[in-house]
Amino acid sequence: MPQFAANLSLLYNELPFLERFGAAAADGFKAVEFLFPYAHDAHELRHCLQNHELQQALFNAPPGDWDAGERGLACLPGREAEFQASIRQALRYAAALECPRIHVMAGIAPANCNTESLAQTYVANLRWAAALAGQEGRQICIEAINLRDMPGYFLNRHTQALALIAAVDSPHLRLQFDAYHCQVSEGDVSNKLRQAMSLGVLAHVQIAGAPDRQEPDAGELRVETLLKLLDELAYPGFVGCEYRPRAGTREGLGWLKRWQAQPR
Repeated sequence: MPQFAANLSLLYNELPFLERFGAAAADGFKAVEFLFPYAHDAHELRHCLQNHELQQALFNAPPGDWDAGERGLACLPGREAEFQASIRQALRYAAALECPRIHVMAGIAPANCNTESLAQTYVANLRWAAALAGQEGRQICIEAINLRDMPGYFLNRHTQALALIAAVDSPHLRLQFDAYHCQVSEGDVSNKLRQAMSLGVLAHVQIAGAPDRQEPDAGELRVETLLKLLDELAYPGFVGCEYRPRAGTREGLGWLKRWQAQPR
């Protein structure tokens, strides 16, 4: 059975952030993920994890100025120093939280830059980040994000993500596969999961219902099919529950309880 991680940025929003760890543990989660930890002291977050016997599965590197619309720095020419500082900050948090992987967001493609320049900057930055992460026993992950939810996002196709991973050619750069984003952008989710596993690059999976990004028990994606496929493929990583509950987090966890009740 897959290992599930509660995404505390989207789930349990009815609670203050630091109280979400306990709520996730009470609902049977053994791991958590979230977008950004940087508003909280790393040792405070570590205490929350230890107190509730949770593992940190994933979080994002700093994305630039989020409130101003920035969604990552990795592909942006001229921002290399800021990008490197963001990775160093993320790795400090990863060490404190004993988190094995960090999602590095690509960024919104500027109108005045050509695709080749952005791709060259992106590959160079990822190569640098992967090398540094590898020295500390961590992985960098990249994720294709659909253009409906994040217009202008540079990394928006599965084949593009695989090509970037191949270009960087580092065991410390791996794929974060979000089934919801894949379904919205291009579909054929199961075959893309098989491909990523066969290439040995799949490090983290996230699920949500499509097209509304609510619980994964409704919509165009069949969560039973995806989870059974991950078992069939012997996927060893986490499945992040990154969705917006329809009417309260706990009230919408019936789909998960059925999986948690299955024998390991």
